[in-house]
Amino acid sequence: MDTVLLLIASRSGPGVPNEAVNAALSALGASCEAVRLAPQAVEIALPGPVDDREEVVRAALGDQPIDVAHIPASGRAKKLLIADMDSTFIHQECIDELGKLAGAGDQIAAITERAMRGEFNFEEALRERVSFMKDLSTDAIEKVKDAHITFTDGGRDLVQGMRAAGAHTALVSGGFTQFTAFVAERCGFHEHRANRLIIEEGILTGKVEEPVLGQDAKVSAVHEFCERLGITTEEVLAVGDGANDIGMLGLAGMGVAFHGKPAVRDAASVRLDHAGLDGLLWLQGLSAP
Repeated sequence: MDTVLLLIASRSGPGVPNEAVNAALSALGASCEAVRLAPQAVEIALPGPVDDREEVVRAALGDQPIDVAHIPASGRAKKLLIADMDSTFIHQECIDELGKLAGAGDQIAAITERAMRGEFNFEEALRERVSFMKDLSTDAIEKVKDAHITFTDGGRDLVQGMRAAGAHTALVSGGFTQFTAFVAERCGFHEHRANRLIIEEGILTGKVEEPVLGQDAKVSAVHEFCERLGITTEEVLAVGDGANDIGMLGLAGMGVAFHGKPAVRDAASVRLDHAGLDGLLWLQGLSAP
């Protein structure tokens, strides 16, 4: 099975310099050709299966802010995008932002960080964090959306590029529907799902509807979407950054750890530490719309 090795740089930098391309070709030690897809993306076709050449090229590039991915050449373009939201499509963890407005920002952020590293049960961590928000007005949700959420570079391009190629797109988050609805609309996802905060007369009760959407629910979502769309898990692209994403990343044909925690980077088939979300288009042999 032939493969491709991609070099993908950040959108905000100068791209992949020719010197880096030459270093990669030298490290590969094979007669192969580099094709520049864009200033920030270069593709190299390689014979043979996926092997340790990705790590060889990473070592050759040193500390340059360039991502390296070595993937099968066939079946690259996926038919379903299933994506995490917090710290993936947006820079923030919405629950942390609400926690700040509830006067419990430090406590909630500490629990979030440990949960995303996989140090304890995500579902219990969510219930504990939501309890800090008891008696918070729903005005806080609107304030977070209006003043605190910033979008990750390339997110809308990724969704629109996959939609243009005929793929289905779903935002599946361990966060809250009030935020996934907002992000899904802005980026153009077909659908979204997340946890539901229990609200009474405009006030948060400090509780979340059961069952909590965590790692197992994300895995179930992949199976559900595949059955509905009549596709296999090999035709799925999943992207996320936290421990509750590991299950769906491992199940998907292409699981991408996007600026992920160490355990997530180790579990994913592809890791992007520098590129924007539009880098996932280059992985699939697609271009931005």
